[in-house]
Amino acid sequence: MTNNDEPAIKTPTSWTRRKFLKIIGAGSVAAVGGILLGRFAGHGDAKAATFIASVSSYDSEMRKILLSGFQQLGISSKEIKGKRILLKPNLVEPRQHLEHINTHPLVIRGAVEAFLSLGAAEVFVAEGAGHRRDSLIVLDESGLADVLYEDRIPFVDLNGSSVIRVQNQGQTSRLEYLYFPEELLKADIIVSIAKMKTHHWAGVTLSMKNMFGIMPGLVYGWPKNVLHWAGIHQSIFDINATLTPQLAIVDGIVGMEGDGPIMGEPVRANVIVIGRNLPAVDATCARIMGIDPGKIPYLNHAAGKLGPIEEEGIEQRGETIRAVRKNFKLIDSIPAQQGIRM
Repeated sequence: MTNNDEPAIKTPTSWTRRKFLKIIGAGSVAAVGGILLGRFAGHGDAKAATFIASVSSYDSEMRKILLSGFQQLGISSKEIKGKRILLKPNLVEPRQHLEHINTHPLVIRGAVEAFLSLGAAEVFVAEGAGHRRDSLIVLDESGLADVLYEDRIPFVDLNGSSVIRVQNQGQTSRLEYLYFPEELLKADIIVSIAKMKTHHWAGVTLSMKNMFGIMPGLVYGWPKNVLHWAGIHQSIFDINATLTPQLAIVDGIVGMEGDGPIMGEPVRANVIVIGRNLPAVDATCARIMGIDPGKIPYLNHAAGKLGPIEEEGIEQRGETIRAVRKNFKLIDSIPAQQGIRM
């Protein structure tokens, strides 16, 4: 969707929604922007700010809530005007009636509206679903396709994208190179819009783990098995060390506890967490969940390299962690969830 009165592409009424999403996903993101790869330097020592909003319902004014967070973080029209914004949601399973699995469509809509109101030239959604090979099935059955179709928001399926090869800047996994979709070069700003969930293999899945969905399935398999074989914590770190998103938004209004990221149970945390530094955002989310971020290996490794995770290194704005803390249920028989409670 562009920042104009008319949609970027007009669709004949005979076209199906699925065909429309394919067309706009392929055609409306055209010019090469300025996203940089391999910016692993100088993030670890700086103090970071995160914003916590208390949100009781997905029917809340998402645009207003996000703009309030942006203002608290110093994100203004001066920074956003004329930029192409890539929104990376967490789409896992085609379950429209289950709010705890995928990033909620209304959070995505709120983000689109917020960025456009700040003057973004274009906002598009991109995802390479990890569990299902066809991202469009997940897109459709999760309910997000309805929002994208109604609002004429472009979608790009990253699983089948052409790729660029980049030297692995993290160098903690066994992968010498990482292969990223060419679509990333068409964005000026990448935003990880994650879901607040526990995870069977990683302990928690938040904005950093959400970047697994950037990696094309045609290269890394399903559910991105190559990255698991290379070491899940190491791969999370390496991806975020090599490609640094500029912003994270975590949907914790309804999260997932227990055997996440698919088989867990819904839990209401009633929060949205926003920040420029992904490790700081994820550390904040972990504390809200009652989890010690220092006991999550990829977050512990990111500390002092990609961003701060200690409380004294993170300036909390909006609500306090204590005011919104909700201990997520953990399963002792799952190794990644053993001993991580605060």
